[in-house]
Amino acid sequence: MDIAEAKLSLPFIGKNLPDFSFEYFQDDNFHQAKLSDFKGKWLVLFFYPADFTFVCPTELQDLASHYDKLQELGVEVVSFSTDTVFVHKAWHDSSPAISKISFPMGADPAGKLAKTLGIYLADEGVALRATFIVDPEGQIRAMEVHDNSIGRSGSELVRKVQAAIYVHEHNGEVCPASWEPGKETLKPGVELVGKI
Repeated sequence: MDIAEAKLSLPFIGKNLPDFSFEYFQDDNFHQAKLSDFKGKWLVLFFYPADFTFVCPTELQDLASHYDKLQELGVEVVSFSTDTVFVHKAWHDSSPAISKISFPMGADPAGKLAKTLGIYLADEGVALRATFIVDPEGQIRAMEVHDNSIGRSGSELVRKVQAAIYVHEHNGEVCPASWEPGKETLKPGVELVGKI
């Protein structure tokens, strides 16, 4: 489906992520990709407003510190802002926090993907802080959207991804609040009604 034709409507959960061609910066080079290239593995899309800002480098540095764990889980991460790959490279080369990033830094300079996902702030030309967890079939399993003054937590993202993977692999089981691997899950059924 062409990105211009994609008309996602809330809620996005359970909907297929639209395909989208984009440039990204990684390993000191510029690359081309499509979101469909990531089918078959878990994907996290991590939107932030802009490079060379204040909260954004703290979030991205925190995410970079959790990237190895996400990779161990079979998850790829692509960060996105409405900056170009050239701005991403300049930021990566100049910021101690951003220099720690090894995941792809996607460019959405026209805001097409952000608009499609309903997280574009037209008056500012930037995206909201938004995270999308996408399963190997390309379906959106979780989303989180913040006001741009509120940073996110990499450790909480890892926990959510672990829960999404568990539920995906264990049909019929659900993860209760603050669930972590090794903790008890639930099997919904009439016998649990009023017992929790």
